[in-house]
Amino acid sequence: MADIKQLKSYVGGAWVTGTGAPRALYNPCTEQVIAETSTDGIDFAAALAYARQGGAALRAMTFAERGRLLGDLANAWHGYRDELLQLSTDSGGNTRSDAKFDVDGATGTLAYYASLGKKLGDRTFLTDGDLIQLTRAPRYVGQHLLVPRLGAAVHINAFNFPAWGMGEKLAVALLAGMPVVVKPATSTAPLAARMVEIAVESGLLPAGALSFIAGPCGDLVDQLGFQDVLAFTGSADTGTLLRSKVNIIENSVPVNVEADSLNSAVLGPDVERESETWDLFVREVVKDMTQKAGQKCTAIRRIFVPAAAVDAVVEDLSTELAGMKAGNPNSKGVRVGPLATGGQLRDALAGIEQLKACAEVVLGGDRGNLVDVEGDKGYFLSPTLLVARDPGNADAVHSLEVFGPVATVLPYGDDTAELCSWIGKGRGGLVSSVYSDKKSFVKEMLFGIAPYHGRLCIGNERVAEHSPGPGSVLPSLIHGGPGRAGGGEELGGLRGLSFYMQRTAVQGSKPLLEKLLLS
Repeated sequence: MADIKQLKSYVGGAWVTGTGAPRALYNPCTEQVIAETSTDGIDFAAALAYARQGGAALRAMTFAERGRLLGDLANAWHGYRDELLQLSTDSGGNTRSDAKFDVDGATGTLAYYASLGKKLGDRTFLTDGDLIQLTRAPRYVGQHLLVPRLGAAVHINAFNFPAWGMGEKLAVALLAGMPVVVKPATSTAPLAARMVEIAVESGLLPAGALSFIAGPCGDLVDQLGFQDVLAFTGSADTGTLLRSKVNIIENSVPVNVEADSLNSAVLGPDVERESETWDLFVREVVKDMTQKAGQKCTAIRRIFVPAAAVDAVVEDLSTELAGMKAGNPNSKGVRVGPLATGGQLRDALAGIEQLKACAEVVLGGDRGNLVDVEGDKGYFLSPTLLVARDPGNADAVHSLEVFGPVATVLPYGDDTAELCSWIGKGRGGLVSSVYSDKKSFVKEMLFGIAPYHGRLCIGNERVAEHSPGPGSVLPSLIHGGPGRAGGGEELGGLRGLSFYMQRTAVQGSKPLLEKLLLS
């Protein structure tokens, strides 16, 4: 049996091992223990205080200097790419393709924000908009500016993207000038821990700029003050719990939450079978259902299709899904690995049972035929497709996110407003996609469902060769959504920096403000 790695936390500028009984972390394919961790005994108040002190060095750097730091860190991680990809497979059950999606997503996001830092140049703050004349006298004006907050950013990340989830938050915060305390989901923490080790060993970051919690974070969130921020990705219930903490409310601590999302894909009534748009729709639905074994916050959960096309859609999706080999992610040809933990598998199976109250399973629902898996080991669930014939009364489909390779087909008729209302039953989502070559239908859908979503992806024959699919989070566009999706926004190019900066209105004489802020 391979050595069991002891994960340590990096706090106060040193690696620390918890004093309590360790928690075991498992390989989701073999169920073997691969790591242990504990955070008992760590002084989280002191860890946060140390991180805050590290902010001074970051704030003294220009955007260009912070950008170079991000680019160098991305290169450092890339230098260990093969090791990180294998660790992603061993600790998260990812196929090599899915591991690349996570690890390369992290380095790519850092590289993107590195380029933004270069463009922002030798400044330490941002101006927001133009000078505003405030009185009849043109010499008395106002200007909005953004300056880094003086606290620390606590990032609590989800289990499904230990690399990318960390990278997307870290890149924006560091470029904005805030030190970061990273707390990954414990179950898949080995990948994030190794990436932080590489960052520390590189010597690129100022002291205190990056801290790491390799397990439960105790009372860390309770220590946050008005200059700190909290960014969380995970369940809506946990997001609500964090938001409701007394110190968060009393200190008006900025909180960004990315939570549950019942994302939809809509096939337009104009799309014919075997057309480029139809093929794009099938390809992207299958990709979203199976990539990361469906464990993506952006994955398609509800598939709305014209009533007359249900049978054809089910047939084509089933054919493609059946051809996606599931099993040991280290084995050649395997496209779908296990779920990340035993708990995730139990929740997914229980969710499928709840969906059966209003939908019929037409494919999957069990372990399936697995490649190179020993006995009943591993947390496997085969791609599962359901059909709900009565969307208006499919309450479970519209309210329950089964976090795995699971999606439900729902038919719709001629009433586009009704279709939009059914999509709205999801109570807010990160992303939905519309596949149609008919401009009038796309327009109706765009303005009918935009209020429910943070992002919309329009697919047609013109973009069939270029679309990365709705499941790809692009650093240039915002990532977040209203309602049950958390109500937050991350990334979005420069928009993401505002969460970590204070917007202040400054008013005074025009010559003085031009000299201080615009020169």
